[in-house]
Formats: sequence, C-alpha cells, structure tokens
Amino acid sequence: MSSKAPPLSPEQSIATMQIQPGYSVIPVLTEPAVEEPAAIAWDGNGRMYVVEMRTYMQNIDGKSQLTPTSRVSRHEDTDGDGVYDKHTVFADNLVLPRMVLPLLDRVIIGETNTLDLKSYRDTDEDGVADEIELWHEGGDRGGNLEHQPSGLIWNIDNWIYTTYTGYRLRFTDGTVVMDPMVYNTGQWGLTHDNVGRMFFSTAGGENPALAFQQPIVYGRIELPGEQVDGFREVFPIDNIPDVQGGLIRVRDDNTLTQFTGGGGQSIFRGDALPKDFDGDLILCEPVGRLIRRAKVTNDDGRITLSIAYDGQEFIAARDPNFRPVNSATGPDGCLYLVDMYRGIIQESNWVRKGSYLRKVVEEYELDKNIGRGRIYRVDHETTKRGPQPHMLDETPAQLVAHLSHPNGWWRSEAQKLIILHRDKSVVPELEELALHGSDPLARLHAFWTLEGLGAIRPELLEKGMQDHDAQVRAAAMRIAEPLLASDDQFDVAIKRLGKDPSALVVIQTLLSVNHGRHPKAEEITDWIVAANQANKNIASIAKQYRSGIEAILAERRKFEEMQSRNKELADSVVRGKVIYSTLCVTCHGENGKGHPSPQGGNLHLAPPLAGSPRVRGHKARLGRILLQGLIGPIDNKTYADGLMMPLASNPDAWIADVANYVRNSWDNQASMIQPSDIRRIREETASRIGPWTMKDLDYYDPPSLKNRTEWKITASANQKNVSQAIDGVNSTRWDTAARQSPGMWFAIELPEPMIVMSVELDTRKSKRDYPRGYVAEVSEDGISWTGPVAKGYGDGPITTIELDSPGLVRHIRITQTGASDTSYWSVHELSIKAIPADAKPPVSMAESLAEIDPNTLAKRATRDGDAMRGASLFYGESISCAKCHDPDSGPRLGPDLTVKRDGVTEQVLVEAVLDPSKEIHKDFQQVSVVTADGLILTGFLVRENDEEIVIREPAGGKEIQILQDDIDDVVPLKVSAMPAGLVNQLNDETEFSDLIRFLIEIQNGGADALNRLKNQ
Repeated sequence: MSSKAPPLSPEQSIATMQIQPGYSVIPVLTEPAVEEPAAIAWDGNGRMYVVEMRTYMQNIDGKSQLTPTSRVSRHEDTDGDGVYDKHTVFADNLVLPRMVLPLLDRVIIGETNTLDLKSYRDTDEDGVADEIELWHEGGDRGGNLEHQPSGLIWNIDNWIYTTYTGYRLRFTDGTVVMDPMVYNTGQWGLTHDNVGRMFFSTAGGENPALAFQQPIVYGRIELPGEQVDGFREVFPIDNIPDVQGGLIRVRDDNTLTQFTGGGGQSIFRGDALPKDFDGDLILCEPVGRLIRRAKVTNDDGRITLSIAYDGQEFIAARDPNFRPVNSATGPDGCLYLVDMYRGIIQESNWVRKGSYLRKVVEEYELDKNIGRGRIYRVDHETTKRGPQPHMLDETPAQLVAHLSHPNGWWRSEAQKLIILHRDKSVVPELEELALHGSDPLARLHAFWTLEGLGAIRPELLEKGMQDHDAQVRAAAMRIAEPLLASDDQFDVAIKRLGKDPSALVVIQTLLSVNHGRHPKAEEITDWIVAANQANKNIASIAKQYRSGIEAILAERRKFEEMQSRNKELADSVVRGKVIYSTLCVTCHGENGKGHPSPQGGNLHLAPPLAGSPRVRGHKARLGRILLQGLIGPIDNKTYADGLMMPLASNPDAWIADVANYVRNSWDNQASMIQPSDIRRIREETASRIGPWTMKDLDYYDPPSLKNRTEWKITASANQKNVSQAIDGVNSTRWDTAARQSPGMWFAIELPEPMIVMSVELDTRKSKRDYPRGYVAEVSEDGISWTGPVAKGYGDGPITTIELDSPGLVRHIRITQTGASDTSYWSVHELSIKAIPADAKPPVSMAESLAEIDPNTLAKRATRDGDAMRGASLFYGESISCAKCHDPDSGPRLGPDLTVKRDGVTEQVLVEAVLDPSKEIHKDFQQVSVVTADGLILTGFLVRENDEEIVIREPAGGKEIQILQDDIDDVVPLKVSAMPAGLVNQLNDETEFSDLIRFLIEIQNGGADALNRLKNQ
C-alpha cells in the first residue's frame, strides 16, 4: 500500500468527508466482500448486483487487465438493518464487466471488448448463475476500455439504452429487437428521469451532463444556458493533483478546477430523502473525490442544471482513495454511492511513461492502493427507509399497485416486470389507472406499461392527450408516434397540443409529428413554431431536430458509401473514431471544432480539425504533425494549449487510423493513410529536433505549378482536345468522348522531374464527369512506371489525387478503373502541386542552430541582439518562457534567470536554450529518490544535507522531506522539464539573438534589468 496516501477504513474515510448538514454516509457493503466495484443494480426482490472490475489497473502500466477474473456478485440484507450480510459470486471469470440489468428470471451482463450481452440464470436458487446464454449478439468492440459502452438501463419507453452504441434494444415476447438511433453519446454512466430524458456524461470531453433536453431518440438537442455559468467548476477539498490535464486543471492549492472524470450519474427518484432532493442529478467526480448535487429545472421548455450549493459540493473527501464512480436510487428510497476506493483511477493510456500524470501517481504511490471498494448509502436525519421488495414473487396484478409507489425505483421495476410477465389480463386495471389514477406519475407508468404489453388503444391515447397533467399529455403524444404516419384521428389533438400551455407538451408534439413521419410534419412544425413565437426554445429545438437528422443521415450515407467503395478505409475510420474519442476530443472537441478553453473568451484549447487544410491536405504534412507535434500560432491564431504533443510513441497503424478518422469526418474527405505511409514519414523525419511550426510545414503544401504551357498531355481518347484541360478556360474541356469505362487514361509529362504532391481534376462545369475510380502511376523517364502511387474514386466536381511518390517524378498517368452508364470522363482544368527537385526540406530552427558553435551564437547575440525585442519574445504568447521562469502565480517551474550563477557564461545560456537537458539547474534537477522500503519519489532537488533530502514535486510545488536514513538511492534524471525544440517558434536567427541578448542582460543586470525591459 501507499505510504503517502495510505488506505483508510470506511469509517476513517467518511471522517474525511465534508457532507452537507443533515445528511450522513453509511457503509452498507465493503471489502473484502467486494473489490473494485464499478456499478450496481437491484433485482425485484431488492438483491444488489455489483459489477466488480477486479483486474482494472492493478499496476501502473495496466498489464493483464483483460484477464477473465472479474465478476458480478450478489448481496442480500437478510435482517433488514440496511447492511448487506449475505454474499455470493453470481457470475465469475468475466472480462472487466461494465453493466448489469436484472430482468424477471435472469440477469443481463455486458463485458469489456465486446458488444455481446449474455443472460445469466440461477436455476437452483443458490445465488450463483448456472445457465449462461448469448442474449444479444453485438460482435467485438475494441478501443480503450474507458471508452466503451456502459449503462444498460430499461427506460420508461421500454427500450434498453447504453452509451456509445448506435442502437437501442427491446426485449419483446422473449426476443431481443435492435433499433438504430441517429445519435448516441456518453461515456461512463447513464440515467433517466421520470419522463424518459436521459443524462449522459463524457469525461473525455470534460462535460458532466449532456444530451438531456429531450429523449436521445430524437438526436442531439442542446439549448444555450442548459448548464448555468460555472456549472462545470468543482469544489474539492483534497489536494493531490492527479489529473490528466496537468497543471492547467488545478488551482494553486492543487485542487481540481473543473469536471474531468465526471460520470456514474443518476437522477434521484427515491422517497427517503427530503422532498427537494427528488429529481436532482447526482454526479460522481472520482478525480476530484466529490459528489455533485445538481438542481434540474424546467425553464419554459429548457431543462437547466445548476449547483445545489454555493461554492460547495454535496459530498467532498480529503481521502485520496475516495473514488466515487457510480450512484443509484435504491429500493429503500435512499441514494447509493459506489466507491471504487483505490489510488489510481485513470486507465493506463493516460499514465504512460513520461506523462505528467504518471509522475504524480508515482510520487504518491497511488498505484499501490488496489483491491478494495465500498458501497455507501446516503441518509438524511429525517430518513425512514422503505421495506424490502418481493416483486419477483408477486403476480402481475399485485405489481400494478406498485406503479403508484412514491419511490421511482419501485414504479420502474414494477413496469418492467409486468411487461416481462407478458400477462395481458392486467390490461383493464392498467387502463383504469391510466385514466383515473390519483397520481400523475402512476398514470404515466400505466400508459407506458400498456405500450410495453402491446395493448395501447388509440382511444385511450386520445383521452391521455386530454389529461390535466402535462407529463401525461406529452407521454400520450409520444406513444402515438407509430400511428401518426397513417392515422389522422390524432390531428385534432395535434392542433390542440401544438399550442398547449405547457412548453413540454408543445415540444413533444413537434418532435412526435416529425419522428412519427406525419404526412404534414413540415407544415405542422412551421405552424407550431409560428404559434409559439415568444418561446425561442421551441424554434431552436425544431431547427436542431431537422438539421441534426439531416446531417446524421448524410454522415451515415457517407460512411455506407465509403464502406462499399473502400472497406479498408471505412474500418480504419471506425478504429480512429475510438482513438479520437479517447484522446483527442478533450482539446479538439467532439465536433472537430476545438474545445473552448476554461480561460473563457474566444480562446480554444486547440485548432479546429473540421475543414482544416492541414487535415485535408497531403499526408506528408499531417503525418509530421502527428509524429513530432506542432507548436506556435496557426493561421495567426494562438491556442491555449500552445503545443500539440508528439504521438510518435504510438504504432504506425494507430496513427494512421486516427488520421483517417479526422480526414473523413465533419465534411472532411481525403485519401487513406496507410501504416506504411506513417512508417516512411517517421524514417524521413528521424533527425527532426522538436515540434513542427506552420512555417516549416509550408514546404509540404506548395502552390500549384504555373508552367502548364510546358506540359505535354496525352490521353487514351480525344487527343485533339487534351490541351483544353490546361488552357486556363473553365468552359473548355478534355473528355473521353465516350462513357467512362476501365482502362481509359490521361497522362502528363512535366518539363523536369519534381516531387509531385497532388493532382487536381476540376470538372465543375460538367459536374457528373468525375472519375468513378482511378489509379495513378508515375515515372521519371516515361518507360519504367511505379505504382499505383494513388487509388480512389471521385464523388464530386473536384477530385484531388494525393501521390505517394518515392522520388522524383516527370510523368504521371491516371487510369480510369470505374464505369458510368451516363457520363463521360472530363477535365475542365488540371492543376498539379509539386516541389522543385532542388528545393531543400525544412530544417527546424533547433536543428539549424545546433550546427553552429554555441560560442559563435553567443557573440552574435551580444553584437547584434536587441534585448527589448527579446523581452517581447520571452513574455509573448508563442514561445512564452515566462510561464515557467517568471509566472504570474504559482511556483516556478524553471530557474530565476535574473540570479547570477557561477559558471553560467553567455555560451552556457545558448546551450541551455538549445539543449535544456545538457546541463540542468541544480534547483530544477529532477531526481528519483528510492527509499529503503522501495518507495520511489520524483521531483526537483531543493536541498540535501547529512540528515535529509528535500524535493519539490513538479506538479504542484510541494516540498517533500525524506530522511537520509530512509533513503536507499538517489538517481538524477537526465531529462529537463523544459522540452527541446521550443526555439522552433522563432522566425529566424535574429530573433534567437534577441532572446539570448535579453537573457544575457537580465543575467548581468538582475531583477532591475528584468523589470526595465519587461515594462518598456
């Protein structure tokens, strides 16, 4: 176990918590009965099923996580005291189970790396499943285990939902039915409210709650202000900065600033806490060791989330191992919390060697705290726990009564079990309840239970549309959707509900007529929007539904077409999407438009990828960005993160997949990048020092050649018109004079060999005449041909063919591989982008300066440098040396450069900038201290004497004292905290001289010189 963050007993851990007044936290199930709990669910008799991820991150590198030794356990409270005292292993030898759904006579379990769902039955009632069957075949599912489906919840609409998957499931008459959805989202955890809205979260996107405005079946709908300002800010009380985002996500006191690991959410629907708790959203934040209570309000049709407490959380703990990962409303009406209780919470992908997070984990030994777990119940001083349910032993007629229960868990469970019994003898009782029940929620569940039994009658729905409760009216309209396309009997009700006093009902009517494909849906929608002009939420939802459905369907058609034409590319895009969602979405955003910076304003963390010429352009440029990283302004705009870290440590296929995804998403379209392309680029850039800048990358995006009059053009047909492809007149063209067929070709001979990057075929004046398929070959002499160096197909008036030429090219031949029954192959204008044979590839500023003697560079700086210009660079947004050496707040992460130090000559200053790891300042020398008991602590060496060593941890600046008697070894680290290649952002050697001259001036003149130059 960790000596820096030792595990506590449940009682000791609770003692570290700040809990809102009147509430208390009670352990009801703890280790050793459970280990690594991740999710919980109860069956109809109140027995708790616990998902135990027993192989999750048992070491810092995440080795052997997929070993099938995890399980789902079952627990019972046999004496009614609220503590679970009977334990069995219900399903064993599982691969990281992640979701569980108890049904009537079986339990459905989903595991990691598969979309298959299995049914587990305990036929001899010993608490252990002895019959296992495939319940739903979904196939394999790869990707990081943090970004795989979760949830598996039975919603009020009788559909079963998970995160990530593009479909929902329904268990009808003993058969599992799958229904595709136009949109789905989320990450870890899923919940629904009384009317079926679901609340998703995405830790990767740092958004604790999204897609909750309307049921997810209607697509992605968001409204401005749905989270009040500051909602994502968190207020933890622990101070271990183990956050993936690094220092940008922690305050000066090392506390987390905003949600980064939010999930495991639940809408509280119980009856054992104060009435004002009903309907609140509970959010778990394991990185911040806290539980957020959010108020959910309906503001004229807009669902809005706000923080329940000003500047505080519902529950926050100082215990570093408190890791709440899930929550749920229990059968007794109380709130339950799942505490995975462990040191490290992030998966190994974010704790790689050299990462910020790994240093923190190692410093506090968080990876050593494993194999524990707690389930807590939250009580209030007024709590009166409800009785143990026995629904599995009750008849459908008895279950109907529970639809009126004040605890939402009982209502939902009873509805599910009635439908699973498939006993329609209770239909009269359900109809009576639907029409005359005293509780609106009971009437709501009665309608949906009738729907689930397939026993809903149109006449009943018409009466439901006249219910005095808006939730019931809206539900009746939604249930009627399958009838709207062919039955006009609801038109009168639609007209009435389209101007209902409740915006909830109006919005549901608008969505239902569209989703139900009413013949006059568009006309009705326009009328509803016009009739409710004062409510902007209604107009916004109508617009989003239309555009969202159209965009998603278009994207789906695009993928299906891609799959039919190039299955290899389509499969790569699917894999790349998983990688992007795992790693890139935090900065670049789910929609590829860049994630807004926490600093506010118009600042974004990273540039947009949607429509980016660097993404759509030649793979030589994008491949270099992904391998070595990118630094500095982009299109004259600065981004908060400033530096895109290199991804070269990943395999070639991994990089190719993520590249193919971003090149073929969000209206981007580009040719496939193969792992061999990445391998070649990796070899070509082996000598590169530091990240790329846009200036360096311009080499790989040359302008179109201007010497077209010197080109020689030949073709398989219509030779007399070939010159019209390069005559500069858009209205003229070369064409094949016949419908497209395989074997037709078009060739270009350049006046001299060049490095050809791409060929563009413009057929905008004959929009259908693009090549239905092509291959490209190249040659230097016109005799020996290499290829294909490109292959693909056109699907629009502009076809850009990216060439992967291994050397100089003079001849290019494009051969048709497709066919068309109606169209010629035409070229109105042909352009080529190529690099001259004598052009020199870019050399980074770091590489260039490394070739010059440091003493010479120092003399140039002294002679020619301008210290004032150097100060502007030092404090500027691009290179921004001041962030570490002269920060506005927080500890220094680099030495005070105004302090004169022996042996630091002007030449040494030059060397320190170009090669930060060559000689590291003693106060910022990172060391690993190995203690006698095997503990490894890493940080900056502050001081050392005969009694102790003091190091400062690089993440938050804390000083750690270690007695010499406890130290086994001290190992200096040879890598500086300052990355190499920062000078690549400089424009020329003059700027480098200016920067060095500034450093010389403040080295010699001290703080006075710094202040003078800084303020001028």
